[in-house]
Amino acid sequence: MARYNVRDCWMVEELRKEREASQLDIEEITNFISGNEVLTARRREIYERVLSDPEFARDDRYFHSREEAFDEAARKAVHKIKLLKEMDIASQVDKYYFRGAVDEELPTQLNETMFIPTIESQGTEEQKKKWLEPAREYRIMGAYAQTELGHGTYLRGLETTATYRPETEEFVIHSPTQTSIKWWPGGLGHSSTHAVVPARLVTLGKDHGMHLFIVQLRSLEDHTPLPGINVGDIGPKFGYFGMDNGYLQLDNVRIPRDHMLMKYAQVAPDGTYSKPPTDKITYGTMVQVRTGLVLFTAHALARALVIGVRYSVVRRQGEIEPGAGEVQVMDYQTQQFKLLPLLASAYALSSTGVAMMMMFIQGSNLSVRGQIEEGNLDLLPELHATSAGLKAISAEISNNGIEVCRMACGGHGYSQASGLPHLYVNYVPANTYEGENTVLFLQTARYLNKLYSSGQPMSALPTNVCYLATDYPGHASCGVRSVNRLSDPHLQLEAFRQRARRMVGVASSAYQRALGRGLTQPQAWNSTTVDWTVAAKVFTFSVIYFITKNQKFVWLTVTTVVLKSFNDAIEAKGLSPANDVIMRKLCSLYAMYWMVQSSGEFMTDGYMTPYHISLARSLLYSLLAEVRKEAVPLVDAFDVPDEILNSALGRYDGDVYTHLYQWAQRAPRNKKKVRTGVHDVYHKYFKKLLKPKL
Repeated sequence: MARYNVRDCWMVEELRKEREASQLDIEEITNFISGNEVLTARRREIYERVLSDPEFARDDRYFHSREEAFDEAARKAVHKIKLLKEMDIASQVDKYYFRGAVDEELPTQLNETMFIPTIESQGTEEQKKKWLEPAREYRIMGAYAQTELGHGTYLRGLETTATYRPETEEFVIHSPTQTSIKWWPGGLGHSSTHAVVPARLVTLGKDHGMHLFIVQLRSLEDHTPLPGINVGDIGPKFGYFGMDNGYLQLDNVRIPRDHMLMKYAQVAPDGTYSKPPTDKITYGTMVQVRTGLVLFTAHALARALVIGVRYSVVRRQGEIEPGAGEVQVMDYQTQQFKLLPLLASAYALSSTGVAMMMMFIQGSNLSVRGQIEEGNLDLLPELHATSAGLKAISAEISNNGIEVCRMACGGHGYSQASGLPHLYVNYVPANTYEGENTVLFLQTARYLNKLYSSGQPMSALPTNVCYLATDYPGHASCGVRSVNRLSDPHLQLEAFRQRARRMVGVASSAYQRALGRGLTQPQAWNSTTVDWTVAAKVFTFSVIYFITKNQKFVWLTVTTVVLKSFNDAIEAKGLSPANDVIMRKLCSLYAMYWMVQSSGEFMTDGYMTPYHISLARSLLYSLLAEVRKEAVPLVDAFDVPDEILNSALGRYDGDVYTHLYQWAQRAPRNKKKVRTGVHDVYHKYFKKLLKPKL
């Protein structure tokens, strides 16, 4: 992987000046983003191995048709599996880095991210022995077929049935309606041999709701679909051309009894059903996937910002002082307002994502995943609620941010050569998959409603929701009288907590009033869901802000024990003075931006006034000017190689225009020109139009 040194590397003068003027220790910030220097080194090692392999070349990716993209993805998937074995890569962190280096949605991906983890968390020891080794060795390839044509996030609405037959000790998996056809699962269309299929368990005439079943889809001899299996690709999508998202219709497909994942719920040979300790137990895998999505989307936003910031420094457009010459686009305050709060958000989300990833993949049985697998479900409600909100807010901020970066690059941002359209279409689905954002916010909201209405004291509540307690010592007003005072991180955090407490209170009061009008609980909830969605969002913002302000990879009380050694290492290392200053400025920028953008929520009950918001706006504008000076080094610290960035606009050397022109020359359409420079469409169509007499 190419590593750059500002002294040794040729670059355009605009970028050189930005880098040479900086006092930041970029390597230290890169380690801060990664988690520590060991993780940075490991990521670079994997990146270098992948990027030096010609099989993973991506130079012509933007010219591929959908079929060419799928063919490329399938080829790369097979080579990736070979390389994973050669490099003996097994840990979740290494696989995450490997996926980032390949930077492509591969048709085998769901085998790693959903099929195997589901069996690991939901299967018995016997089932793990049967399925995990062939799945890990890719002797079988699995998908996770949950979403149906007519149902998605609402699991209780799934229609696919699994009816148990005691006489043969088999389940009959069936799609009873058109809307019960499985629709959208990645890898299902042409690749997977097996799938975990969520279906309604029916035994001894009783419906026990959604459970998980392993269904073989295709022959292991010639890959043909098995009897009763109607499977295929759902057709072109907005993006994800390398992934064969598919459909699956099951016509009374019989599977053995032990193909139901039975770690927590069981069906005996005679059909007797034993229920799990809680109906939330199946959330474990989904929570793990959602935690990974926080980091996944944060990295996408970081890449967009690398492109947007570098190009905004290289690009010159218009004048600020008449006659003084064209200025760098980044010197316009409006451009800073577009990009720099997003830069602060990318740092906040990256810190949060690393915390959550480490929380889940910790090898010890103290990890959240380990505790859930051991049957300790005490953390699950808080974990489920907070991960749902964080997944939703990170996807929303990141995907909106990618589009802002694209527009901030002007006309060239519309070109595939910028790398931004590819980023957008491949990351925008995160707003929907693994839980549509609004639905996830409302899952968080139900948790908040339960805590807020419980009337418990602070001592009985987890740290990150303690401000919802009846005895929380809130303040009637902000008390800030100067811009400098508003920079205090403790006051900022208190403002975010007061905002969250108020908005939860607003939603709760509306809910109680609805009940008082005679509405049923479901009706009252539905009539207040807009307020509850706002409450969930502001709660999630306060969680991200808490983590970022303290510069610790700790998820409050949930992960204090799990990540103690990791946090100790970060705290012991500390940051150099210049880096510490810029991190604090980024944190304040993050806080002030969202405070100004959501000023009405901060002023709801008088805690903050228009005067306080004017102070926040003043601080925001001054921070934009200060962070702008370090914008290029701060995006350099994301450590995204040019090969992965794949952007003519975001190159480290800033040679934008040369590479835009060179990229256009590689276009297949230009290669079709005859020697005279005339495309064949002229002779086929336009000649008749332009020369009708001929």
